[in-house]
Amino acid sequence: MATVKHYDYIISGAGAAGFSLLMRMMQHKVFDKKQILVVDKEPKLSNDRTWCFWEKDAGLFEPIVHHRWQQVYFYSNYYSSLLNLSPYEYKMIRGIDFYDHVMEEAHRRPNIIFLYGTVEAVGNEGEKALLIVNGERYTASYIFNSILFHKPSIPADKYYLLQHFKGWLIETQQPFFNPLEATLMDFRVSQEQGTTFVYVLPLSPTKALVEYTLFTKELLDKAAYDTALKSYIKIYLGIDEYAIHEEEFGIIPMTNIKFIKNIGRVINIGTAGGQTKASSGYTFQFIQKQTQSLVNDLLVNGEVRNHSNIAERRFNLYDSTLLNVLHHKKLGGDQVFADMFRKNSPDRVLRFLDNESSIEDELNIMASVPSGIFMKAALQEIFK
Repeated sequence: MATVKHYDYIISGAGAAGFSLLMRMMQHKVFDKKQILVVDKEPKLSNDRTWCFWEKDAGLFEPIVHHRWQQVYFYSNYYSSLLNLSPYEYKMIRGIDFYDHVMEEAHRRPNIIFLYGTVEAVGNEGEKALLIVNGERYTASYIFNSILFHKPSIPADKYYLLQHFKGWLIETQQPFFNPLEATLMDFRVSQEQGTTFVYVLPLSPTKALVEYTLFTKELLDKAAYDTALKSYIKIYLGIDEYAIHEEEFGIIPMTNIKFIKNIGRVINIGTAGGQTKASSGYTFQFIQKQTQSLVNDLLVNGEVRNHSNIAERRFNLYDSTLLNVLHHKKLGGDQVFADMFRKNSPDRVLRFLDNESSIEDELNIMASVPSGIFMKAALQEIFK
């Protein structure tokens, strides 16, 4: 019988969540004495995605922030403005920079081992967590898993929308962009499919990431994303000639189903652990909060503890209410976000979207959207 290899910790999935947790562990010498196995399908060698988020201060990944903006445009048919995000900055991190940064740190530590293969299952075996990769068994005191093995079953009283997007990194011969001003949301595009917007992130006067994003139940035909990007670049940016240097495509679940955060010694992290905000799809900063909390638990208690959070239930209700409105098409997402930005300061809206707002903030946000529609939706969610 083959010997089962045992580690202190196994990180299953080396994406944003897995690598964020690993990076936070590497900030503390106590983890240098722990045997850590990191498992993923294959090495991360390409710039396969971009993460954008807002932040007040310098975060853990500040050294690899590729670009930042403090002024962003919001466009819609209801309201448009150039917004000053202070005290926040909107930051971009490229996937390849993130992977290389974490790998560079990890390669300095002989206690961190990388394994590439197909993760077939995670679970518990007695008092240990168990992971199976390519038929081989590995155990650990804890497995931190970011792999969503299958779409969760959707109860009749829950919602499941998809945030799907395609982006092009384009370059022009002539200067077209102001690298100090980004477009956070442009809802002037057709809303026929559902909540749809474009964001434009200029990196130089001649280079920008242009991303077409939708909140809908179904994906589009592949060609439809390209058609929409071409149309936006020509009509709204006024650009006829450009080169496409990189492409990215992603799908993020927007749902109020309850993800299982842990089963025994298996701790789900990232989207698999419910860290994608149901009403917006924002994930990166929620991952940072979760991974920091996990590391704090291990440092202080030597184990992971379940944290009861009353505020989390409050924000879950807000998310469910907006999903109710969008799912049943009671109001377009373009009007909802326009109302929020028109009637509130940008920093209040960002705090709200980060689940860091005060009750006063939330009352003001509620007062800015059509009360009849949202109150009815909220009551429907409360009394389900």
